Amino acid sequence: MSLRFLTAGESHGPALTAILEGMPAGLPLDASIIDIELARRQKGYGAGARMKIEKDAVRFLSGIMAGETTGAPIAMLVENTDHKKWKGKAIDPMTAPRPGHADLTGAVKYGYRDLRPSLERASARETTMRVAVGAACKHFLSQFGIIVGGYVQSIGEIEADINESSYEVRFKEAEKNEVRCPDPIAKDKMLERIKRAIHEKDTLGGNIEIFALNLPVGLGSFSQWDTRLEAKLAQAVMSVQAMKGVQIGDAFKNAHLPGTQAHDAINLDGKNLVRPTNRAGGLEGGITNGQPIIIRVAMKPIATTLTPQATVDLAKGEESPTKYERSDFCPVPRAVPILEAMVAFVLADALIQKLGGDSLNEMRPRFETLRQANLSDLAMDNTPQNWWD
Repeated sequence: MSLRFLTAGESHGPALTAILEGMPAGLPLDASIIDIELARRQKGYGAGARMKIEKDAVRFLSGIMAGETTGAPIAMLVENTDHKKWKGKAIDPMTAPRPGHADLTGAVKYGYRDLRPSLERASARETTMRVAVGAACKHFLSQFGIIVGGYVQSIGEIEADINESSYEVRFKEAEKNEVRCPDPIAKDKMLERIKRAIHEKDTLGGNIEIFALNLPVGLGSFSQWDTRLEAKLAQAVMSVQAMKGVQIGDAFKNAHLPGTQAHDAINLDGKNLVRPTNRAGGLEGGITNGQPIIIRVAMKPIATTLTPQATVDLAKGEESPTKYERSDFCPVPRAVPILEAMVAFVLADALIQKLGGDSLNEMRPRFETLRQANLSDLAMDNTPQNWWD
């Protein structure tokens, strides 16, 4: 069994929906677990006015009975409060595509006579349901002690000085402020930088770090291109709106180093194989190696700006400035729980594939018996083999 999910809904439509299939039976799950993550998605300095309108809350439509998953598809719904302002009203046509958005490419692909259908579905409002799905997956992973979290590394040119504190401490410190940055000095500078961008009628992007702790060795595979866990994680985070770059571990730094300085040595601590560094970001050959998974993602400044940009009015056939559509000034802090959700989904799927079984009760004892990176679980017979007769 594999996990999969679909989302549906438009930014200003009546509701957003998701179906999550493949979640094992017996997982205690109620709406409050989902709503906590939905609330995190709505918080962050630099958010637009839409977040003051919506009070996202999930409603389960199927797959949950007596407070537990049944193994059937889980259907979830979040209503759009803002829909009442749009329902039954004539909406002015949108004919001038915004550079950097899906307005133009969507119109060319689907033959739209108005650009709004592109905006409505391509909008990051869709990530509401990704966070709902990811919340269920994070809760599933937590049953095995696996933690997924994240924080902001940079906004614009302001970079955090991340100290040697544990990832859990970084996460807790980041959640205490509006820009989700664990560095108190950089946090204040980021706030001021966002204020300046708002005053200048501009937008800002940044870099986000997502981590996963306490994963077993052996999730993923090198057997096919599409089973490599790095590839799945990269696709998942790059599918989020405005994400334009990703690295696993110290990938870009390692690209400048010789091989003897770019990898993680393997040492022996008693009978356990240990690593003094984690340059690989917890993945080798498409498989988890027991180290924390570290993913760094680059988010561009979003396309909708109060300051008009040059474009072409497709109805008039002439160059024209863009018209403003309500949006964030800096969505980077709000993107953290969205990326966490996508990483949690991929890792939950990998764990389910590794363990097998249809219920949580089947999976727990199997998890306890997984092989580990130690000499006891790596019985080498040390004899010559004739591999190909």
